[in-house]
Amino acid sequence: MADQPPYAGSGSGSCSSVEPYEFLNIQLNPDGSLTRLQPVHTVPPSPLSLSKDLPLNAASNTSLRLFLPHPLPPSRPKLPLLIYYHGGGFLFYHPSSSVFHDSCSALASRLPALVVSVDYRLAPEHRLPAAYEDAVEAIQWVRNQARDPGGSDPWLKDYADFSKCFLMGSSAGANIAYFAGLRSADLDLSPVIIQGLILNSAYFSGVHRTASELRLVNDRILPLPANDLMWALSLPLGADRDHEYCNPTVGDGIYGEKIGRLPRCFLNGYGGDPLVDKQKELAKILETRGVQVVTMFTDDGFHGVEIFEPAKALALCDNIQKFIYASNVTSTS
Repeated sequence: MADQPPYAGSGSGSCSSVEPYEFLNIQLNPDGSLTRLQPVHTVPPSPLSLSKDLPLNAASNTSLRLFLPHPLPPSRPKLPLLIYYHGGGFLFYHPSSSVFHDSCSALASRLPALVVSVDYRLAPEHRLPAAYEDAVEAIQWVRNQARDPGGSDPWLKDYADFSKCFLMGSSAGANIAYFAGLRSADLDLSPVIIQGLILNSAYFSGVHRTASELRLVNDRILPLPANDLMWALSLPLGADRDHEYCNPTVGDGIYGEKIGRLPRCFLNGYGGDPLVDKQKELAKILETRGVQVVTMFTDDGFHGVEIFEPAKALALCDNIQKFIYASNVTSTS
């Protein structure tokens, strides 16, 4: 694809046979938009599965998909509220994509919790920080629901425990959850209380290659050229992978002391993920700033493994449940 622009993938140890545009099944258009060539199976909301869509911001064309446990608990208890940001390298997918619809439906039932899955704007049509802005807007939407119980959505009114709110994301969604937490630090969210962040296979990188990136340069899920290209298409124009949105180790940036004001964090990762070393670096940064951190890093697994292996999805859900209900989760690395 000689007509495609460079993907900022040059650097020591980045040699790979993977052609990133072909791997990702995308074509960059002259106006900077993407043609996404791979069809994605979507699922409509259904009252039978206790899911429904609500608008978030008409001007931005963003929305929310809500999930209740199925079947509903008979006693109608107040449930923890999980605000969920899907993965996809900032470029792909929506809450209606079957893989994320199914995982959110399962989370709602197994935890149990009320899950609010956020349909944020995608790059490169909307480069970062657009997704972060949408993520915070979803949190503010939840706050507004809590402040006006008479006019709130009946699902939130009847089932949500606004004092037990958690931000969760997988892959790029975990990156979004992290920055949504930071950006929310100065907001008056009462009566909503964000009790924790749940960061699964968090999506971070940097110009300097980590050992796990070099070891897994041709990873079948996230090869290094594809990773570099997704960052090149997502970061603000002119930024490299040492921008604070990508590399949490580059310094305080504009967030500074806000890092230490984050609630407790659960980081889950796998030894077969090229990004695992950067995830561990983030955990150390959080701990250094005094954040209560629970980690679950295991050798057995790869980036997005819970999508492919039900046993991994169940184990992750069990650990999230322990974290949400404040049980002891033993950190492993």
